[in-house]
Amino acid sequence: MTCETENSKYASLLEDVINNGFENMTGAVISLLNEAMKLDRSRHLQATSYERTEERNGYANGFKPKTVNTRLGKLALEVPQVRDSSSSFYPNSLEKGLRSEQALRCAIAEMYIQGVSTRRVKQITQELCGFDVSSSQVSRVTQSLDEQFKLWRDRPLGRYSYLMLDARYEKVRHGGHVVDNAVLIAHGIDYDGNKRILGVSVSLSENEVHWRTFLESLVKRGLHGLKLIISDAHGGLKAGKRSVFPSVSWQRCQFHLQQNAQSYVPKQSLKKVVAKDIRDVFNAPSYVESERLLNLAIEKYHSSAPKLSAWMEDNIKEGLTIFEFPEEHRTKLRTSNLAERVNKEIKRRTKVVGIFPNEDSCLRLVSALLIEMDEDWMQERKYLKEVII
Repeated sequence: MTCETENSKYASLLEDVINNGFENMTGAVISLLNEAMKLDRSRHLQATSYERTEERNGYANGFKPKTVNTRLGKLALEVPQVRDSSSSFYPNSLEKGLRSEQALRCAIAEMYIQGVSTRRVKQITQELCGFDVSSSQVSRVTQSLDEQFKLWRDRPLGRYSYLMLDARYEKVRHGGHVVDNAVLIAHGIDYDGNKRILGVSVSLSENEVHWRTFLESLVKRGLHGLKLIISDAHGGLKAGKRSVFPSVSWQRCQFHLQQNAQSYVPKQSLKKVVAKDIRDVFNAPSYVESERLLNLAIEKYHSSAPKLSAWMEDNIKEGLTIFEFPEEHRTKLRTSNLAERVNKEIKRRTKVVGIFPNEDSCLRLVSALLIEMDEDWMQERKYLKEVII
């Protein structure tokens, strides 16, 4: 009966969207969120309404009205309450969405408060649906968010087999100027094959000091057991890795190596041929065969493209470390595509801000987005079947 009731509710929501399109989208979202929160409460209580069970963890205690500002407008929600529960309850579906929304709004609000009251900022605040900008309100929200996010960034780590590192840049106001700040992000794959986001750091550059400090912070939080680090050749990363993880192997991203090689190809007509030769090296069945193909390619371009030949000899081998690891792991670990997908999602959200008012604002929004992605990853199937090697 419960299943039929829930199905009829969702069918009603779909029918509403079909009949009214975007005109009543807000109403449909409100109904959907309210149903999701009730389902979340049932999971927390380990029992549905009026259900008798030994596993029950407290009781439903009505609803509390809450108005939430979103990009769809103000949503008048009914937040489920509980009583006699062994642990506190707040709907996960509401909490996850609010964190990144609040961080994004705070970034925009700080821009306004600090005098960046341009036409563009006004357009953004209108797009974000009537966010009341006051310094005291922003201060309270940012303090609350910063406390939550710092706990996540400082949480203890454990044993991870693979570490994937990447960096991106965000524009931040600093000392009266707009500068590029390096956002360093660490992704890990544990010994059970699960992928996690381990940490993030924001600073004025990605030189050795920043990378070394970031990697040292991961070690202080308990990161150990690493077998391989995967990344592109970011400035300062190799030196930082050599200082903190001198005995851990390094796999340079094969995708970026392919891209970098094109800068050394002297003729447009050679680009596809060079790309195929490098691809054959990477796709070889063994390290011995890949090394043989690499030596042939180096010799092939020695006269026609000497700079390319020299570059291949100095760099391509850094992308062959993966042959030391299980074959079933190579496809997902020979590039930093996992990190690139995370960066793409971050860019989608940070471009709304454009220029962050300060470093803390940038770190706050990126942290909120990474927490949400990390929580989603925990619900997904294993990234690798078996990691212990």
